Amino acid sequence: MRLVIGKPLGFCFGVKRAIDKLEAALKDYGKVYALGSPIHNEEEVKRLISLGLELVEAVEELPQSSVVFIRAHGTTPEILEKAREKGCTIIDGTCPSVKNAQEKARLLSQEGYEVIVVGDPKHPEVQSIKGCTAGRASVVSSSKDVTDFPSKDKIGVVSQTTQEEGTLLSIVSVLLRKARELRAYNTICKATLHRQETVRKLAAETEGIIVIGGRNSTNTAKLVEVGKREGSDVLWIAKPDEIDKSWLENKHIIGIAAGASTPDWLINDVINSLSSR
Repeated sequence: MRLVIGKPLGFCFGVKRAIDKLEAALKDYGKVYALGSPIHNEEEVKRLISLGLELVEAVEELPQSSVVFIRAHGTTPEILEKAREKGCTIIDGTCPSVKNAQEKARLLSQEGYEVIVVGDPKHPEVQSIKGCTAGRASVVSSSKDVTDFPSKDKIGVVSQTTQEEGTLLSIVSVLLRKARELRAYNTICKATLHRQETVRKLAAETEGIIVIGGRNSTNTAKLVEVGKREGSDVLWIAKPDEIDKSWLENKHIIGIAAGASTPDWLINDVINSLSSR
């Protein structure tokens, strides 16, 4: 069995920046609270919890004057204000690409555009982007969602950073017929696009692809979708003990890909486990 390692692997710039900030804060303060999971990788979050991280789901759960970490997905201006009112020290780990999408959504809203965010409405990043429009943006995930969208004078579009470009383009093409003026920003992160292209290449070169990433990671799920669409036999695992022995049978060339929030140490564990077989 030969392994073809797709690159890039490991944390993307935004996630690495967030983790570096969080580890520094844990070293300085001992205990740090995170509003929701700091990144979407369960194994890495377990490691961070062992260093003193504590997860809370709502700003109301934060102790007065505590240290709070804003995850890579960002948060809404309203939540930030509530944390400041509680006297919290804020460590902002928001990914720069997410900040860009937030700023573009805020700009469109301020200039009178009907704002549409392309993404998963339940995802914390999308909620943080929508929050920058005072909650007035609409969230859509496919061109079907805008088929019956009413005509408007001005429509503005931004995207969740981990979307596929094809999805964004299909939605924009439908909206072109519904707006007198359409302004669309491609806020998809380049790291996301590079990883999706890597999976396409692996699909052409291998007999199957193992994608390593958290079950709640949108960018990892997109890699799995891309691989399957390219006709590859894809196995999605979160950790080494999920490797399916029966899936490996009769495969001689296997590709390895990973989501942008999958740490190097976990990828190495998977590669070492496969190599030992």
